[in-house]
Amino acid sequence: MRTRLQKWSLLLGAAAVLALPLPSWAQLSTYDIDSRLGTESHIGNITGHAKDGKADYRRYCVVCHGALGDGNGESFPWVDPKPRDFQLGIFKCRSTPTGTLPTDQDLFDTIARGLDRSNMPQWSTFTKQQRADLVAWVKHFSPRFVNEKPGAPITIPPEPEVTAERIKAGREVFARVQCWKCHGVQGMANGPSASTLADDLGRPIAAFNFTDGTRPKCGETDQDIYRIFMTGLDGTPMPSFADNIKPDEAWDLVFYLRTFMAQKSKEKAIAKQLGLKPVDPNAPVAQQ
Repeated sequence: MRTRLQKWSLLLGAAAVLALPLPSWAQLSTYDIDSRLGTESHIGNITGHAKDGKADYRRYCVVCHGALGDGNGESFPWVDPKPRDFQLGIFKCRSTPTGTLPTDQDLFDTIARGLDRSNMPQWSTFTKQQRADLVAWVKHFSPRFVNEKPGAPITIPPEPEVTAERIKAGREVFARVQCWKCHGVQGMANGPSASTLADDLGRPIAAFNFTDGTRPKCGETDQDIYRIFMTGLDGTPMPSFADNIKPDEAWDLVFYLRTFMAQKSKEKAIAKQLGLKPVDPNAPVAQQ
């Protein structure tokens, strides 16, 4: 009887170990990744080749993103936010709808722009060919780029004129879709949900602080901010609002968020002239 129980104990123990979720670094083998060394990128008339991006990746990127592109480089324990796991094929900065792959141009632009408030710098010293090769190298880490096509970039309508009415309308949108829960009523990243935020891998993540002078991660123009609303930042709690707000409302929200930012702007001047107050989380949206 004791021998039978011992066997069952061993079997249950093995099953428990197998049931544990594997860390992301164990998802893909070197052999699997190397099978995609022929991956290409296409940016305008430039073709990038993964094999040609290897040297620059190993020199500049491997310390954070790791040899297998899993985000587990030597700097992983000390970097916050954590480096992107390229094997997952999930990217924050895209021109494409939520849940879809970015375009090659999206990745190309991210490498040049860098990500403010992170260890990802602007790699503006690379030539366009080097960047295109690095895009191909990044893509080769994930089988998603073999099995799926990038989403179609969203359409950004022409930017309307900034008016007091639009800024006030943006304040109503800010209240209705409850941006304040994470970003705070004054855009200071201190909303009631801010301390609870985590990325898709369960790691703590901070809401964007519109007031501290830093750049939004995915670009700082009005069009960039509009794009963030409508695509969301995949892998983070920031969703796409494409199904919740209309294009005109998205522009209104862009203008209202500009009133929080440290930089001088027409929106800030109008808000000051209006004596615009922060939204009241306890008031009905219609009374904001």
